[in-house]
Amino acid sequence: MMSFGARAAVPLMIALIAGCGGADKDELTAYIEKVKQRPPEPIEPLPEIPQVDTYIYEPDNRRDPFVMDNRTARAVMPPPNSGIAPDPLRRKEELEQFSLDSLRMVGTLEQNETRWGLVVTPDGILHRVQVGNYLGQNNGQITGIGPEAIRLTEIISDGPGSWRERESLIALSQ
Repeated sequence: MMSFGARAAVPLMIALIAGCGGADKDELTAYIEKVKQRPPEPIEPLPEIPQVDTYIYEPDNRRDPFVMDNRTARAVMPPPNSGIAPDPLRRKEELEQFSLDSLRMVGTLEQNETRWGLVVTPDGILHRVQVGNYLGQNNGQITGIGPEAIRLTEIISDGPGSWRERESLIALSQ
């Protein structure tokens, strides 16, 4: 069953469609013919493209600039793989979305012989962390929690495909 609004819209649509047809198009046709009778306007010629002389490189016992020489190749070779790399399959923890500089240690808590570090994020949320947790944007894993600081080991990029470890601290905030 159609609603009242739909029933009222149908006759209105029919009236609008009927109003579009049957108009006198003689004036439009005359204008189109008048435009077609005008002489065409001349088109500007294309700008002349300057001729560029070709250059042929003659090495004359000089090195080819497109081939890397041995000294340069040795300088840009990646260092041997150290075996250190972040685990791409490891699930990221919540505190890894924050830079280490934006996190603050506000204290410690000891419960059942487990020491926890208390860390506050920039949005003011307090988190409890322990040894083995990750935090910071450089794959930082907590290696120790003391009364004055949280120690962690970060894995940072040392060039393309090369990684190294860096020790970092989050000191207790005053």
